[in-house]
Amino acid sequence: MAELVLDRKSQVKTGKLHVLPDGARAASKKGVKKFKVYRWSPDDAENPHTDTYEINLDDCGPMVLDALIHIKNDKDQTLTFRRSCREGICGSCAMNIDGTNTLACIKAIDDVEGEVKIYPLPHMPVVKDLVPDLKHVYAQLESIEPWLKTDSAAPTRERLQSPEDQHKIDSPSACILCFCCSTACPSYWWNSEKFLGPAILLQAFRWLADSRDEATGERLDFLEDPFKLYRCHTIMNCTKTCPKGLNPAAAIGEIKKMIVARQH
Repeated sequence: MAELVLDRKSQVKTGKLHVLPDGARAASKKGVKKFKVYRWSPDDAENPHTDTYEINLDDCGPMVLDALIHIKNDKDQTLTFRRSCREGICGSCAMNIDGTNTLACIKAIDDVEGEVKIYPLPHMPVVKDLVPDLKHVYAQLESIEPWLKTDSAAPTRERLQSPEDQHKIDSPSACILCFCCSTACPSYWWNSEKFLGPAILLQAFRWLADSRDEATGERLDFLEDPFKLYRCHTIMNCTKTCPKGLNPAAAIGEIKKMIVARQH
């Protein structure tokens, strides 16, 4: 039997417990909740660890991101995470909360029973704490050339599209590139160097489905590959975890159908 030994640095240890004063706990009207947060810094030789923060829910807003901002502002300024819009639009605050990839700004604290466990998106290199390194996945996005490609002469006005054709790209265009789906996909975990993953393939379908784009054959040629596309085995993790309610698995299925259709 093969015996696997994890590198010492891969072991996540228990860190500090930041407790509330007894008076603050007793005076809380909304209650006190523990937030268990993944911490790691490239600036020291320490193992990753989880710090636990007791939060008086009277002191922060209703979302997990509100709690993280409260921790950073009032308890531990060294905590590092991305955030921007706070409205589920930018995708910056994507992380793993209570075992599910989602956006911290739209994840209600009350939806989590017990302590709130917060980790960075899984199976991606970590820059620091809750910040994943997105260089590789953005390079994959660039590889599909996510812009309108045409050979016809430039029009004198905007390129028109019927409401029916626009409807075909409404859903894939709503992707905010948070990468919750790709980092929930086992095929992407094991094959991320070659498999494009659900987020990028959803973007690829957005341009394949656009009636104004004239590079369908070229785009399908690029995607027709045992790894880029066909590592998807339709286990639906991507669709289940998408915080915007999109269906990357269906889009991938449509790309496969388009490739088969042009062969007959």
